[in-house]
Amino acid sequence: MPRDPRYDVLFEPVKIGPVTAKNRFYQVPHCSGTSDNAPDANTRMREMKAEGGWGVVCTEIAEIANSTEFWPFPSLHLWNDADIKRISRMPEAVHRHGALAGVELGHVGLAAGNRASRTPPMGPTSRLTLESVEPFQSKMMDKHDIKMVREQHIAAAVRAKKAGFDIVYAYAAHGLSIFSQFLQPSYNTRTDEYGGSLENRARLLREVLEGMKDAIGDTCAVAFRFGVNEIDGDMVQGEELVEMLKDIPDLWDVNISDWPEDSQTSRFSNEGFQEQQIAFVKGMVNKPVVSVGRFTSPDTMLSQVKRGVLDLVGAARPSIADPFIPTKIDEGRVDDIRECIGCNICASGELSYAPMRCTQNPTIMDEYRRSWHPEKVPPKGSDDNILIVGGGPAGLECANILSKRGYEVTVADAREELGGRVKRESNLPGLSEWIRVADYRLYALQQLGNVNLYTESPLEADDILEFGMEHVVLATGATWRRDGLGRFSPTPVLNGDEANVLTPDDIMDGVEVKDGPVVIYDEDGAYIGNVIAEKLVKDGHDVTYVIPAAEVAPYLALTMEQHKVIARLMELGVRIERLKMLKAVHADKIEFACIHGGEGLELPLRTAVVLTAKNPNDQVYQDLMAREADWAEAGIKSVSRIGDCEAPSIIAFAVHAGHRWARELDDAEPPRAPQFLPMPLA
Repeated sequence: MPRDPRYDVLFEPVKIGPVTAKNRFYQVPHCSGTSDNAPDANTRMREMKAEGGWGVVCTEIAEIANSTEFWPFPSLHLWNDADIKRISRMPEAVHRHGALAGVELGHVGLAAGNRASRTPPMGPTSRLTLESVEPFQSKMMDKHDIKMVREQHIAAAVRAKKAGFDIVYAYAAHGLSIFSQFLQPSYNTRTDEYGGSLENRARLLREVLEGMKDAIGDTCAVAFRFGVNEIDGDMVQGEELVEMLKDIPDLWDVNISDWPEDSQTSRFSNEGFQEQQIAFVKGMVNKPVVSVGRFTSPDTMLSQVKRGVLDLVGAARPSIADPFIPTKIDEGRVDDIRECIGCNICASGELSYAPMRCTQNPTIMDEYRRSWHPEKVPPKGSDDNILIVGGGPAGLECANILSKRGYEVTVADAREELGGRVKRESNLPGLSEWIRVADYRLYALQQLGNVNLYTESPLEADDILEFGMEHVVLATGATWRRDGLGRFSPTPVLNGDEANVLTPDDIMDGVEVKDGPVVIYDEDGAYIGNVIAEKLVKDGHDVTYVIPAAEVAPYLALTMEQHKVIARLMELGVRIERLKMLKAVHADKIEFACIHGGEGLELPLRTAVVLTAKNPNDQVYQDLMAREADWAEAGIKSVSRIGDCEAPSIIAFAVHAGHRWARELDDAEPPRAPQFLPMPLA
């Protein structure tokens, strides 16, 4: 199908200094959670974006010297010439598909721990370092240090050119850059020519940009990544800096700072949410401008280009969820786009020192180690039929991949609608975009003729044995426990039949919450507890939120929305009690013990909502395993369980489990063992 001519402008080439991007699709620098720890995996992930049609594909931060170690966060390195060969794999791979390759040079200044070199972190002044609870303090850079950092940037830019990169960044965004720290009066209280006025505070940045242009500008574009509110949140000074430097960079990559604001979750922002803050830049500079906004709709992309907001459509998270967005738009397959849901599970990988993962795209970071392609699957290896019991994220993904491989698939779900937990959770405040997990897969299945979907079809072991399917996959999810057993209570605290105790399943099923005090006890530590608190307050209930942890929703620190969640609860008037563990529930009160043995807590109660652990819904699986002797007569070759039915976890893990089962059915040879160790240089 030809592309809609309305989108032709998105495929126009864009000149960026001495190089030209083949279209307006630009994968901005983003982390991978692996970097130099797994160069082949990292390279293949980037190459997949280029194969998918992105005109420009960039790396994450590449450290310019050992005086700015970001460890333990995985980074690339351009410390010396020995790093060139390793990092050159990425531009070589990207160039194979006609895309430009960009590299983001970085000196993180006060955010560096320098834990390996044990050299003092550096900053414009001496102060406690960022991004750490350790009592490290920086040294105030002297003129020799400033000269060294300037020369290190320029030397790294020359190495980047030798490595084959087309676009080389100077990085001053997200508060994580030595340039950002020099720009901000709150960090920079110097009284020499590198402090005081904005012109002085920008002096090091200007010197580096001009030095990079002189050193590599003949063949490489020099890009500047800048948070428009980077200077202590002062947009006026941001505009002044753009005016001051507008003729130097070949490309302006602009966003809002810091990283959690630049990568806001869909719970707190909509597509294109940065436009109001960054739109002024295009009116001030005569160079191409790229920005982001969790773009998944080609209409939104087109609108921002045509209205002069930006020249290049920037993306990090959407390019992770679907590396083939440009190709799908080009081929008139807009409905096939696997849209980012804005959950920030990708960021949680980086922030937990793990390979990046994605709720929507289970192949991310498995392109190399498992040879998975996001758009291509191997053909079926037999004429076997598969029955999948459960139409949630694991079951739908498994069915989608199996049907694409050519297998005959039947999906049976006990509920009225398919979608499982994502269908139910997407009805909670702020989670509406999560329905894309189900919608994408249901749409894909509806385009195929080899899948049968049944709702309101609860199946027991006897029913399954009568089906005559060769393979049975149980994807029946999990149910929240009612007895209080969880991370902090290794044994049940409640009987499990208390009339005034509800679980998240009850709330999502529409069970009435009676008038009177509501207490939510949350050991889960992620999003469900606080989303339910928001729902119940908006429904008119007085809510107290009790947690055994020291902080609200600790997992959401990894998705970079914890601070917003706490602010939302405070705004709603929710009382928050920390370090209290569930002890007992009575008809009119609830009791908690102090985690540290101090004074407990007793609250009046009408309804308690308890979030601790989940029970896998695996009874049918266990029943079938107990009747393995009957399989042969029924024609069954295998019985498996996947997703929450096997091990309750986040939605991304359920999707990955369904994908993996479908990929690995009848593999001719064992899959490559997951491997993220550094690979030897060729």
